Amino acid sequence: TFDWLDRTMDDLYAHGVHVALATPSGAKPAWMSERYPEIRRVSADGVREPHRGRHNHCRTSPVYRAKCVEMNTRLAERYGDHPALILWHVSNEYNGGECHCDLCMEAFRRWLQRKYGTLETLNHAWWTAFWSHTYTDWAQIRPVDPSIHGLMLDWQRFTTDQTADFLRCEVEPLRRITPDVPITTNFMGVSQTLDYRVLAKEVDVISWDSYPHWHGPVEDWRTAAKVGFIHDLNRCFKGGQPFLLLESTPSAQHNMPAMRLKRPGMHRLASLQALAHGSDSVMYFQWRAGRGGAEKLHGAVVTHGGAEDTRVFRDVADVGDLLTRLDDLVGATTPSQVAILYDWQNSWAIENARGPLLQGKAYTETCQAHYLPFWQQGIPVDVIGYEDDLSRYRLVIAPMLYMLRGDLPQRLEAYVRAGGTLVLTYWSGMVDENDLCLPSARPGPLRNLMGLWCEETDALYPGQTNILEPVKANPLGLRGPFECHDLCDLLRLEGAEVLASYGRDFYAGLPALTVNHVGQGRAYYVAARTGDDFLFDLYDGLAADLGIPAAVDLPLPEGITAQVRAYDDRVFVFLANFSGDWQIVDFGEDEYRDLFTGEVLEGRIPMDEYGSRVLERLDPQRANGHATPSP
Repeated sequence: TFDWLDRTMDDLYAHGVHVALATPSGAKPAWMSERYPEIRRVSADGVREPHRGRHNHCRTSPVYRAKCVEMNTRLAERYGDHPALILWHVSNEYNGGECHCDLCMEAFRRWLQRKYGTLETLNHAWWTAFWSHTYTDWAQIRPVDPSIHGLMLDWQRFTTDQTADFLRCEVEPLRRITPDVPITTNFMGVSQTLDYRVLAKEVDVISWDSYPHWHGPVEDWRTAAKVGFIHDLNRCFKGGQPFLLLESTPSAQHNMPAMRLKRPGMHRLASLQALAHGSDSVMYFQWRAGRGGAEKLHGAVVTHGGAEDTRVFRDVADVGDLLTRLDDLVGATTPSQVAILYDWQNSWAIENARGPLLQGKAYTETCQAHYLPFWQQGIPVDVIGYEDDLSRYRLVIAPMLYMLRGDLPQRLEAYVRAGGTLVLTYWSGMVDENDLCLPSARPGPLRNLMGLWCEETDALYPGQTNILEPVKANPLGLRGPFECHDLCDLLRLEGAEVLASYGRDFYAGLPALTVNHVGQGRAYYVAARTGDDFLFDLYDGLAADLGIPAAVDLPLPEGITAQVRAYDDRVFVFLANFSGDWQIVDFGEDEYRDLFTGEVLEGRIPMDEYGSRVLERLDPQRANGHATPSP
């Protein structure tokens, strides 16, 4: 019965708590698995899985879809008008989803038939003649052969599309019965099993679950920058609209190598970081620690014993108090003039390839490395997809643009010709949308835009390095020399200007950094994977040259970032100290009001270890290029 949920909804509302009500599809009950075995997934080797874990259902199964629709219909009919309900939370942490049952195989083949039409077209797109894999019947196709890169890429696309279709199935009764209640589902960072941009189209509000590894072997400020990248990725799923932090831990996490406790100030700092990058909420898993199950040791607001006089409880109460003082921020947006292209399909294709490195291709990590200098400088960044508008940015960065598909090459060229600045890197322009190598030298259709082509790529073993030597008096003020590793493109110039060259090996003297002037804009090519020192120098120079504003005018100490949210002529600056040490931030002559204390600040502002502040710039005439239209 619903009696227990009736009482819960009523009690929460009576105590001033609103509810994001979740649908239960993420974990089917054992009786259902037993009565309807077809809803259990089948592994790649054809074995029907037993009832275990969670997210263990076949997303194609008509039976399971019907059960989910029935449950969601009943929930919507019963609670759609309840005053506590403000949001539907569909399922939980969509991830994975591979099922190889007959229903899924039939659905996959129909998906392929719609895409390719004929087996002849499919065989060409997948290059199946190699190793004698030519298909003569659709029934022969099963996604179990990683040697056919096009097959595995399409399987990953299908898995995403089938998950999106399952999500639409769940959403339909909610939208029909409660059209005014928004819908979300919680994403999981940069999980590589699903393309979250596809799923994002099916919901009204973006949300995600953030569980960083604080206080581990990696410095906290580096971890924070990676988390900032994911916050900005989620913010951009809906064109920069604020998102929701739907889950975070108030304390330790059970699934980490070590259940490291958050240091004093860290919970507030991490929570405010989410707000700084566009979240309009801070929420938790879990409220009270569960007594059993896989997550019984996961951090909670209230302990197993029900204690409220704990450090964790006080930290959570402190964050709650802070949130009540930040109502002015609701709906404020992030005024970014820099964008980084990040694409799941590109990532899948890179990982499927048997080269140039078997380990350490590191597409996501490379995108985050190019993000880090902007995070440290306090320059807002949008993390966008292939289809997003480029014209709003002064600088677009496309690390490892291995796969070119659709009209992206033409749009990149139009962007540069119209005055934009593009940064492209090694291992770009290699394959088309089917993961077939382009019948032209890299970077394929971007060759004229970049003013060069790549003759070879040298892949280095761990520990092997080369160096980049900037030319003297280069326009970006690059110093160097800089170490490079992993991948080094060997370039042939066709109009591009050399800004740095390799310093070692048989290709010493060949270009390692170039710029090509096209129309009113510029296209830079970074030919090798480098360390932070080069990327910091490069983007310091580009930001200064392009007049891209930072949150504050003066340089920030290492490990401290400043992020901006704004609307109309109001500019809010979030200061966050992830360095682990006491620091000073110099604001010069600018004046700010601390939103927590009301104090007016200028000049040198102290920042405690794991300290954080939310400030409003007082002089709208010095909004530093960050004021935006009212939300």
